[in-house]
Amino acid sequence: MQAPVLLVIAHGSRDARHAATVHALVERVRAQRPGLRVETGFLDFNVPSVQGVLESLAAEGVRDMVALPLLLTRAFHAKADIPAVLRAAPARLRIRQAAVLGPSPLLLTALERRLYEAGLSPADKSSTGVVLASAGSSDPEAIAVIAAIAREWWGTGWCAVRPAFASACLPRTEDAVRELRALGCARVAVAPYVLAPGFLPDRIARGAAGADVLAEVLGPAPEVARLLLRRYDAACRPALQALGA
Repeated sequence: MQAPVLLVIAHGSRDARHAATVHALVERVRAQRPGLRVETGFLDFNVPSVQGVLESLAAEGVRDMVALPLLLTRAFHAKADIPAVLRAAPARLRIRQAAVLGPSPLLLTALERRLYEAGLSPADKSSTGVVLASAGSSDPEAIAVIAAIAREWWGTGWCAVRPAFASACLPRTEDAVRELRALGCARVAVAPYVLAPGFLPDRIARGAAGADVLAEVLGPAPEVARLLLRRYDAACRPALQALGA
């Protein structure tokens, strides 16, 4: 039986770095699972659009696919925008929507990878306060998830971990940096909990001016690619079970 096509749905951005990072991540997914067809569609700003990819796949005769939101929290885009565009897909397509990426232990591993690449080491954990800097949301569920991730990450040995948000809610990155300084952390690091560069990640970077370390966005970290495939497999599993596979 042919595996369903994986359609990675990204938000899109006017910033060219965003699409380049999404494509790099998708290439890493392809490398981790040769033979799986992986396509990319954007909700806004970039091409191909999600609707365009869906129509192209249907015209090719594709029947089964998994739509995977390239999102770290289950907020408005996952709850409204993506289901709406999938409902408008050609009727011949059987589409399963995978879960968003976060939360996941793999994302914590990817965050630490970026911090170590930025100059920290595991020996620095107990003396380093970390700002978990996300894009922000007006959705209380998404905000609660970020706070829970910060608490979980703190429990792995960091001096302290504080959530921060680039939009929609508080505190901002610079406020969390100041709080960690006041707590007496020997150094402060900012870990962007975002997948690709753009307007809000740039705001996070500006807010990190008072920190000692600023990590890169998660981007095509191998753990993120592996997580995409886990979400894809989980979405495929009910169909395989129904077929007795």
